Amino acid sequence: MATIELGPDRGRLLINTGRSGLGRRAGHDLTIEAARWSGTLTLPGDATTIPDAEGGSVEVTVPVAGLEVREGTGGVLPLSDQDRTEITKNLRKVLDAARHPEITFTAPTATGSAAEFTVEGRLTVAGHTEPLTVRGRAEGARIRGEATVKQTRWGIKPYSAFFGALKLADDVKITFDLTL
Repeated sequence: MATIELGPDRGRLLINTGRSGLGRRAGHDLTIEAARWSGTLTLPGDATTIPDAEGGSVEVTVPVAGLEVREGTGGVLPLSDQDRTEITKNLRKVLDAARHPEITFTAPTATGSAAEFTVEGRLTVAGHTEPLTVRGRAEGARIRGEATVKQTRWGIKPYSAFFGALKLADDVKITFDLTL
C-alpha cells in the first residue's frame, strides 16, 4: 500500500455552479477553487504507478474559509472584485461556516480500474452527511474525476437574489485534477 498526501500542491479541486430562475442572465456561472485543502489517498501497490482502484481509499478535508471565487462567466456585467467579495461572504453564510468550518469526504473503498474508477463515500457539508459517488480516471500520473452535489440533499438552500428571480442551480459540479 502507498499513502499519498494530497493538497493544492498536488492539484486542483474546483466547484462549478450554474444559474436558474428568470433573472439567470444577470448572474454568473462560478468556478470556486478550494485554495486550501488536504487529504490522503491510499493505493494498493507502490506510488510509482497508478494501479487498479480496488482497495484504494481517500479522505479529503476542505476548510470553508479556503474556498475562493476564481471565475464568473455569463452575466450582464463581468465579475468584479466586489462581486467576488460578496459571493464569498454569501458562500460562508450559506454553508454556515461559523458552525461547520470544514467540508469532508471519506471513502473507505474504491472499485474499478485506473482507466475508470468509482469511489463511494460520505460527504459532510454544513453538518449534514450523505453518500456521494465520485467517478474518475487515471492517465499516467494524473487522476481526474468529478461528482455532482445536489445542495438541497445536504440541507442547503441554494442562494437566491432579486426576490428569487436569480437562483443558484441546485446541482453543483465538483471536479478534481491531481498529479501524483
